[in-house]
Amino acid sequence: MVDLDIRQLQSFLVVAQELNITRASARLHLSQQTLSTQIQQLERAMGVTLLVRTSRGVLLTPAGAELERGGSAVVSDIGELTERVRAADQGRLGTLRIACCPYATALFATEVADAMEAAVPGLEVELTTVRTPPEERALLLAGEVDAAFMWLPLGDNHFQHATVRSDRRAVALPAGHRLADQEAVTLADLADEPVLRPDIFLSEENLCHWIADPRPDGSPARRGPELTTVEDALMAVARGKGVWLAPEPLSAWIPASTIQWRPVKDAATSDLALVWTDRKRQPLIARMIAEVQKITGWTAPTDQPSPA
Repeated sequence: MVDLDIRQLQSFLVVAQELNITRASARLHLSQQTLSTQIQQLERAMGVTLLVRTSRGVLLTPAGAELERGGSAVVSDIGELTERVRAADQGRLGTLRIACCPYATALFATEVADAMEAAVPGLEVELTTVRTPPEERALLLAGEVDAAFMWLPLGDNHFQHATVRSDRRAVALPAGHRLADQEAVTLADLADEPVLRPDIFLSEENLCHWIADPRPDGSPARRGPELTTVEDALMAVARGKGVWLAPEPLSAWIPASTIQWRPVKDAATSDLALVWTDRKRQPLIARMIAEVQKITGWTAPTDQPSPA
């Protein structure tokens, strides 16, 4: 059995992320010589070469790439175990506090909480509901919650995130609208329709994604009135003041007899993510990401790296 040093493994994983000894040593607050020695000791313990130096940094060997894939889970599991042991010594495991908007997470929030508490005995998951993503952002920055479910893109570099679900887009149309009889619509069909904008967006990037601006042909979306809440936007849709684009699952939770929901075939998908700050409890967050993705069935596209 190989005697692995967890500190050496952690150092290797940072090098694997940076592919540069200088940057990795700065992140780890180690000298380059100390870091190089740790990697060499890890290679000797495992009997393999993990990386090779190049003129621009380092490259992982096939063995190094395999250790990177499996090593992250090992470090996360050890971190989670350490936290649980320390908490148990103090007679508690504590609470993991999660913020969510009910419309976005009603399909699985309670299931996620139950799964986490079953997976980590002694842990209590506390769900806090808020009305808008800006409220979630404020709770995260204030340290009042550990993580939140939020729609991407965030357009905010304060947070880390991992995608947990991807959904088609739908459009809310007033009853009797010219497109209401179609099974699905395209963005070209909506070119002349003003898109209503409830005041729920975190950034201009976030807003542009929601209203599909620009459109596939490069033309700008026609921006309708800005309204205070989602409910105000839906009332405006019912009165024929414009349309509203939203992730398709929201249509099941915001039904209205005066509104017709139709899928938008060529709009970019809406991705829901678990979002957290750098200072929060990474091992439990990592475990929660896995539990949520298991529940939603979401997997990272094969041509994209897994979210960090």
